[in-house]
Amino acid sequence: MTGLSKIISTAGRVIFPSLLWNFDLKDKTIYLTFDDGPIPEITPWVLARLKEYNAKATFFCIGENISKNPSIFRQILNERHSVGNHTYNHLNGWKTPSEEYIKNVLLAEKVIKTFQSTGDVISPLNQADLNSKKELFRPPFGKITPGQIKKLEQLNYKIVMWDVISEDYDQSKKPKKCFEDVVRYSKPGSILVFHDSVKAFRNLQKILPYVLKYYSEKGFEFKAL
Repeated sequence: MTGLSKIISTAGRVIFPSLLWNFDLKDKTIYLTFDDGPIPEITPWVLARLKEYNAKATFFCIGENISKNPSIFRQILNERHSVGNHTYNHLNGWKTPSEEYIKNVLLAEKVIKTFQSTGDVISPLNQADLNSKKELFRPPFGKITPGQIKKLEQLNYKIVMWDVISEDYDQSKKPKKCFEDVVRYSKPGSILVFHDSVKAFRNLQKILPYVLKYYSEKGFEFKAL
Protein backbone atom coordinates (compact mmCIF):
# COMPACT_ATOMS: atom_id res chain seq x y z
CA MET A 1 0.00 0.00 0.00
CA THR A 2 1.57 3.26 -1.08
CA GLY A 3 1.39 6.47 0.88
CA LEU A 4 -0.91 7.81 -1.83
CA SER A 5 -3.30 4.88 -1.38
CA LYS A 6 -3.41 5.59 2.34
CA ILE A 7 -4.14 9.28 1.73
CA ILE A 8 -6.95 8.41 -0.68
CA SER A 9 -8.50 5.99 1.81
CA THR A 10 -8.28 8.53 4.64
CA ALA A 11 -9.78 11.31 2.52
CA GLY A 12 -12.51 9.00 1.25
CA ARG A 13 -13.75 8.33 4.76
CA VAL A 14 -14.23 12.06 5.24
CA ILE A 15 -15.82 12.77 1.86
CA PHE A 16 -18.03 9.64 1.74
CA PRO A 17 -18.79 8.68 5.35
CA SER A 18 -21.75 6.46 4.37
CA LEU A 19 -19.36 4.02 2.71
CA LEU A 20 -17.84 1.27 4.83
CA TRP A 21 -14.07 1.73 5.09
CA ASN A 22 -13.22 -0.20 8.25
CA PHE A 23 -14.48 -1.01 11.72
CA ASP A 24 -13.38 0.75 14.89
CA LEU A 25 -12.62 -2.32 16.94
CA LYS A 26 -10.44 -3.18 19.89
CA ASP A 27 -10.64 -6.95 19.48
CA LYS A 28 -8.19 -8.67 17.15
CA THR A 29 -10.23 -9.03 13.99
CA ILE A 30 -9.32 -8.42 10.36
CA TYR A 31 -11.74 -8.56 7.43
CA LEU A 32 -10.13 -10.13 4.38
CA THR A 33 -11.73 -9.34 1.03
CA PHE A 34 -10.98 -10.67 -2.45
CA ASP A 35 -11.96 -8.89 -5.66
CA ASP A 36 -12.41 -10.03 -9.28
CA GLY A 37 -13.14 -13.77 -9.01
CA PRO A 38 -14.13 -16.44 -9.20
CA ILE A 39 -11.22 -17.65 -11.32
CA PRO A 40 -10.50 -21.41 -11.77
CA GLU A 41 -6.72 -21.06 -11.46
CA ILE A 42 -6.84 -18.83 -8.39
CA THR A 43 -9.99 -18.89 -6.24
CA PRO A 44 -9.81 -22.59 -5.19
CA TRP A 45 -6.21 -22.00 -4.12
CA VAL A 46 -7.33 -19.01 -2.00
CA LEU A 47 -10.11 -21.08 -0.43
CA ALA A 48 -7.66 -23.82 0.48
CA ARG A 49 -5.31 -21.34 2.18
CA LEU A 50 -8.19 -19.80 4.14
CA LYS A 51 -9.35 -23.23 5.29
CA GLU A 52 -5.89 -23.95 6.73
CA TYR A 53 -6.41 -21.12 9.22
CA ASN A 54 -10.18 -21.42 9.67
CA ALA A 55 -10.33 -17.93 8.15
CA LYS A 56 -13.48 -16.44 6.65
CA ALA A 57 -13.47 -13.76 3.97
CA THR A 58 -15.70 -11.78 1.64
CA PHE A 59 -15.44 -12.31 -2.10
CA PHE A 60 -16.54 -9.41 -4.29
CA CYS A 61 -17.34 -11.30 -7.45
CA ILE A 62 -17.64 -10.19 -11.05
CA GLY A 63 -20.98 -11.37 -12.44
CA GLU A 64 -19.49 -12.59 -15.71
CA ASN A 65 -16.96 -14.71 -13.82
CA ILE A 66 -19.74 -16.25 -11.72
CA SER A 67 -21.59 -17.17 -14.92
CA LYS A 68 -18.45 -18.81 -16.32
CA ASN A 69 -17.48 -20.57 -13.09
CA PRO A 70 -20.65 -21.38 -11.12
CA SER A 71 -19.16 -24.38 -9.32
CA ILE A 72 -16.41 -22.24 -7.81
CA PHE A 73 -18.93 -19.62 -6.73
CA ARG A 74 -20.93 -22.37 -5.00
CA GLN A 75 -17.72 -23.53 -3.32
CA ILE A 76 -17.28 -20.04 -1.86
CA LEU A 77 -20.80 -20.20 -0.46
CA ASN A 78 -20.55 -23.78 0.74
CA GLU A 79 -17.38 -22.98 2.68
CA ARG A 80 -19.29 -20.27 4.53
CA HIS A 81 -17.63 -17.18 3.11
CA SER A 82 -19.70 -14.14 2.21
CA VAL A 83 -20.06 -12.67 -1.25
CA GLY A 84 -20.57 -9.20 -2.68
CA ASN A 85 -21.25 -7.56 -6.03
CA HIS A 86 -18.35 -6.22 -8.13
CA THR A 87 -20.47 -5.37 -11.23
CA TYR A 88 -21.03 -7.78 -14.10
CA ASN A 89 -18.18 -6.55 -16.32
CA HIS A 90 -15.75 -4.87 -13.89
CA LEU A 91 -16.82 -1.37 -14.89
CA ASN A 92 -15.01 1.82 -13.99
CA GLY A 93 -17.67 4.07 -12.49
CA TRP A 94 -15.82 7.24 -13.46
CA LYS A 95 -15.92 6.24 -17.12
CA THR A 96 -19.41 4.72 -17.26
CA PRO A 97 -22.74 6.59 -17.46
CA SER A 98 -24.67 6.05 -14.25
CA GLU A 99 -27.66 4.38 -15.89
CA GLU A 100 -25.41 1.84 -17.60
CA TYR A 101 -23.43 1.33 -14.40
CA ILE A 102 -26.49 0.61 -12.27
CA LYS A 103 -27.89 -1.80 -14.87
CA ASN A 104 -24.59 -3.67 -14.83
CA VAL A 105 -24.65 -3.92 -11.03
CA LEU A 106 -28.22 -5.26 -11.13
CA LEU A 107 -27.27 -7.81 -13.78
CA ALA A 108 -24.50 -9.08 -11.51
CA GLU A 109 -26.96 -9.17 -8.61
CA LYS A 110 -29.33 -11.32 -10.64
CA VAL A 111 -26.55 -13.85 -11.25
CA ILE A 112 -25.52 -13.82 -7.58
CA LYS A 113 -29.09 -14.41 -6.42
CA THR A 114 -29.60 -17.21 -8.91
CA PHE A 115 -26.71 -19.22 -7.52
CA GLN A 116 -27.30 -18.24 -3.89
CA SER A 117 -30.78 -19.70 -4.17
CA THR A 118 -29.26 -23.09 -5.01
CA GLY A 119 -26.46 -22.93 -2.44
CA ASP A 120 -25.90 -21.90 1.13
CA VAL A 121 -26.80 -18.29 1.81
CA ILE A 122 -24.19 -16.59 3.96
CA SER A 123 -25.34 -14.39 6.80
CA PRO A 124 -23.77 -10.93 6.89
CA LEU A 125 -21.61 -9.67 9.71
CA ASN A 126 -23.53 -8.88 12.88
CA GLN A 127 -22.63 -5.18 13.04
CA ALA A 128 -24.91 -2.20 13.56
CA ASP A 129 -23.35 -0.56 10.51
CA LEU A 130 -24.43 -3.40 8.24
CA ASN A 131 -28.16 -3.91 7.86
CA SER A 132 -28.75 -7.59 7.19
CA LYS A 133 -31.09 -6.66 4.33
CA LYS A 134 -28.41 -4.74 2.48
CA GLU A 135 -26.44 -6.21 -0.41
CA LEU A 136 -22.68 -5.74 -0.34
CA PHE A 137 -21.09 -3.88 -3.24
CA ARG A 138 -17.54 -2.81 -4.03
CA PRO A 139 -16.82 -0.57 -7.03
CA PRO A 140 -14.07 -1.87 -9.32
CA PHE A 141 -10.90 0.21 -9.00
CA GLY A 142 -12.62 1.95 -6.06
CA LYS A 143 -13.98 4.40 -8.64
CA ILE A 144 -17.59 5.47 -8.24
CA THR A 145 -19.40 8.79 -8.61
CA PRO A 146 -21.56 10.51 -5.97
CA GLY A 147 -24.60 9.94 -8.18
CA GLN A 148 -23.90 6.23 -8.45
CA ILE A 149 -23.41 6.02 -4.69
CA LYS A 150 -26.74 7.72 -4.08
CA LYS A 151 -28.62 5.42 -6.44
CA LEU A 152 -27.06 2.23 -5.08
CA GLU A 153 -27.79 3.25 -1.51
CA GLN A 154 -31.40 3.91 -2.53
CA LEU A 155 -31.43 0.35 -3.88
CA ASN A 156 -30.33 -0.85 -0.42
CA TYR A 157 -26.69 -1.61 -1.17
CA LYS A 158 -23.94 -1.21 1.40
CA ILE A 159 -20.88 0.04 -0.46
CA VAL A 160 -17.73 -1.50 1.00
CA MET A 161 -14.35 0.14 0.46
CA TRP A 162 -11.21 -0.57 2.53
CA ASP A 163 -8.53 0.99 4.67
CA VAL A 164 -5.71 -1.33 3.51
CA ILE A 165 -5.04 -2.52 -0.03
CA SER A 166 -2.30 -5.06 -0.67
CA GLU A 167 -1.59 -3.84 -4.21
CA ASP A 168 -1.01 -7.48 -5.15
CA TYR A 169 -2.02 -6.58 -8.72
CA ASP A 170 1.00 -4.27 -9.14
CA GLN A 171 3.46 -6.20 -11.31
CA SER A 172 6.29 -3.84 -10.38
CA LYS A 173 5.85 -4.48 -6.66
CA LYS A 174 7.71 -7.30 -4.93
CA PRO A 175 5.78 -9.70 -2.66
CA LYS A 176 7.95 -8.74 0.29
CA LYS A 177 6.96 -5.07 -0.09
CA CYS A 178 3.26 -5.99 -0.39
CA PHE A 179 3.47 -7.96 2.85
CA GLU A 180 5.39 -5.23 4.69
CA ASP A 181 2.84 -2.60 3.69
CA VAL A 182 -0.09 -4.79 4.79
CA VAL A 183 1.50 -5.27 8.21
CA ARG A 184 2.40 -1.60 8.46
CA TYR A 185 -1.11 -0.28 7.85
CA SER A 186 -3.44 -3.00 9.15
CA LYS A 187 -5.01 -2.74 12.59
CA PRO A 188 -7.94 -4.32 14.45
CA GLY A 189 -11.06 -3.78 12.36
CA SER A 190 -9.21 -3.23 9.09
CA ILE A 191 -10.80 -4.20 5.80
CA LEU A 192 -7.99 -5.62 3.69
CA VAL A 193 -8.14 -6.04 -0.11
CA PHE A 194 -6.59 -8.85 -2.13
CA HIS A 195 -7.47 -10.00 -5.66
CA ASP A 196 -8.17 -13.58 -6.71
CA SER A 197 -7.13 -12.75 -10.26
CA VAL A 198 -4.51 -14.05 -12.66
CA LYS A 199 -2.79 -10.66 -12.70
CA ALA A 200 -2.39 -10.57 -8.92
CA PHE A 201 -1.47 -14.21 -8.37
CA ARG A 202 2.32 -13.78 -8.56
CA ASN A 203 2.18 -11.64 -5.43
CA LEU A 204 -0.91 -13.18 -3.85
CA GLN A 205 0.50 -16.71 -3.69
CA LYS A 206 3.44 -15.40 -1.67
CA ILE A 207 1.83 -12.84 0.62
CA LEU A 208 -1.51 -14.43 1.55
CA PRO A 209 0.07 -17.37 3.43
CA TYR A 210 2.38 -14.95 5.24
CA VAL A 211 -0.51 -12.66 6.22
CA LEU A 212 -2.61 -15.57 7.49
CA LYS A 213 0.29 -16.98 9.49
CA TYR A 214 1.48 -13.62 10.84
CA TYR A 215 -1.87 -12.50 12.22
CA SER A 216 -2.96 -15.94 13.40
CA GLU A 217 0.17 -16.17 15.52
CA LYS A 218 -0.71 -12.77 17.01
CA GLY A 219 -4.15 -14.03 18.02
CA PHE A 220 -6.20 -12.35 15.28
CA GLU A 221 -9.37 -13.77 13.73
CA PHE A 222 -10.32 -13.39 10.10
CA LYS A 223 -14.04 -12.75 9.67
CA ALA A 224 -16.38 -12.21 6.74
CA LEU A 225 -18.53 -9.13 6.32
